[in-house]
Amino acid sequence: MLRAFSTAATGMDAQQTMVDIIAHNLANVNTNGFKRSCVNFQDLLYLKMRQADREVTSGVTAPSGLEVGSGVKIASTSRVFTPGSLENTGNELDMAIQGEGFFQVTLPNGELRYTRDGAFQKDANGYLVTANGYQLSPGITIPADAMAVDIGTDGTVTVQTPSGVQVVGMIELYRFPNPAGLSAEGDNLYRETEASGAAVAGQAGQNGYGTILSMYLEKSNVEMVQELVNLITAQRGYEINSRCIRTGDNMLQQLSQLIR
Repeated sequence: MLRAFSTAATGMDAQQTMVDIIAHNLANVNTNGFKRSCVNFQDLLYLKMRQADREVTSGVTAPSGLEVGSGVKIASTSRVFTPGSLENTGNELDMAIQGEGFFQVTLPNGELRYTRDGAFQKDANGYLVTANGYQLSPGITIPADAMAVDIGTDGTVTVQTPSGVQVVGMIELYRFPNPAGLSAEGDNLYRETEASGAAVAGQAGQNGYGTILSMYLEKSNVEMVQELVNLITAQRGYEINSRCIRTGDNMLQQLSQLIR
């Protein structure tokens, strides 16, 4: 009977973790470039009370055995990189990646990070930076006298100045062999890991890289209806597992009364 307590407890803990993940997804429903996470469950070890291939009589083996599981565990969380909806902002420095790829930015300590958030701005020195001031890499400088900025679908950045039109740089995109292996660092940034593989640079619109849409932002790919359904499922799972514990407790009480 005590085995049921520990088994149900693993179920309650797993469903609580699922609620935590769902809450994080819903909290970021309006975050630019956010990618929702999902939970992967695995069953725990089994107590094999009778083997399925045991010999019942001479030359005859049992077609099935007796196994009792010990619950569930969270194996991992997976980030879903399906595209989010595109929103026209009218801001000439906003960019959205339509397809595969990430923008690369440089932190103040020189480390590289990757993001799908294309809400770039111009700092005091004319560099394109994120909302937190991290420079787009390779760096692109917008001249102080630029009257208009145009970003092509291939990443070419062109500015209109009093002296004419000039190209000031090319925005590169980066892909990973396994983007699900990236480490989420907050601030809409991801860090390369051994699981993700090394970043591979490429030009937008070529060799499988997505195109860049100027004056657009990619929104979160969280679907509120689906998350609410998952939330209800997790709640029901938690309640059922807690019911198992109460049922086991009642059975122990009845057994104790019989012994007396």
